[in-house]
Amino acid sequence: MRILLCSAACLLLAASMMAQTAAGGAAEEAAIRAVVKSYVDARENRDTKAVAALFTPDADQLVSTGEWRRGRDTLVRGAMGSSERNPGSRTITADTIRFLTSEVAIADGPYIIAATGGGAERRMWATFVLQRGADGWRIAAIRNMFPTGQAPR
Repeated sequence: MRILLCSAACLLLAASMMAQTAAGGAAEEAAIRAVVKSYVDARENRDTKAVAALFTPDADQLVSTGEWRRGRDTLVRGAMGSSERNPGSRTITADTIRFLTSEVAIADGPYIIAATGGGAERRMWATFVLQRGADGWRIAAIRNMFPTGQAPR
């Protein structure tokens, strides 16, 4: 009887822990998606301070042209310049999020720049590496790319 009660208690404890982990995971995924959305919103609003606040100081970005932006200040200047050169509205959707550790995650999804002025819509892919610190999730790296077989425009 004791063994049966202990087994039932252990099962309840394990189920409770799994539910808490799933809820924590969902909350963390939502927080990461919010950072990606804030990045897109800040770029759309050309808000350099808001963009900068989303990145770690040593963040980097490899863009679809092959330019490698290293450091938050360089990254922000490059992002603002790119927004000026490519004025279409941006959409990035974090379709998948994978936690490498409790403090490091990768978010992947389509990156679309809407067509403007008779130009073609740009369909790319973005990968974000995010790091959790005392002040929440921050972007440590972004990799923008064209899917295989799709030439840059």
